[in-house]
Amino acid sequence: MKDRFKSLAAAYRMTRQADPKLDLYLGLALGLPIVLGVVLGAITGLWVTFVLLGVVVGFFVGLLVFGRRMQGAQFSAIEGMPGAAAAVLQNMRGQWFVTPAIAVNKQQEMVHRVVGRPGIVLVAEGGSGQRLKDMLKREQKKLDRVRGEVPIHVLIAGDGENGTTPLGRLQVEMTKMGNTLSKTEVPKLARKLAPLDKGNIPMPKGAMPRGGKRR
Repeated sequence: MKDRFKSLAAAYRMTRQADPKLDLYLGLALGLPIVLGVVLGAITGLWVTFVLLGVVVGFFVGLLVFGRRMQGAQFSAIEGMPGAAAAVLQNMRGQWFVTPAIAVNKQQEMVHRVVGRPGIVLVAEGGSGQRLKDMLKREQKKLDRVRGEVPIHVLIAGDGENGTTPLGRLQVEMTKMGNTLSKTEVPKLARKLAPLDKGNIPMPKGAMPRGGKRR
């Protein structure tokens, strides 16, 4: 328990450095439910019940807000680094099989492949120009030979301009794609696509942020 509190305190300090508004949001998340509990207690006369309820709700809302702000700070820290999108993808919850850097060029533009309930998702990063679009087309052609009727989705991670998706929205956009495959079909498809990765260009040395284990 002591180690857990130390980890939480370290995470708070790190997040606060990157997010100056953290204390304001935490204060609102904790304080508003308590104030509401006091008001309801005054109206109903059930002081203890509503104040305790406000404290409990405020605690859980505060944890939720802290988690979101901490994630945002982490995304900001790795934004612009080669492999940042892969780090975000590998931290997604649920049934997602992430294969980072199935294609990389000298400009450190790269394409990652994700297999999940929506089907196959190609996620590109490092730019939004013709070079990257050509890389995506080549990977789509490879997939066309083996994917059957499985749909292919394409996302380009970036700053939100020119049709790109910011890192902070990447996971949200993935989950909004809906489900096409069953839970048993997803790992089968991932295994089916694995032979396509033989002979891939290696990742640039020391470039990819650490964001989780490859699945």
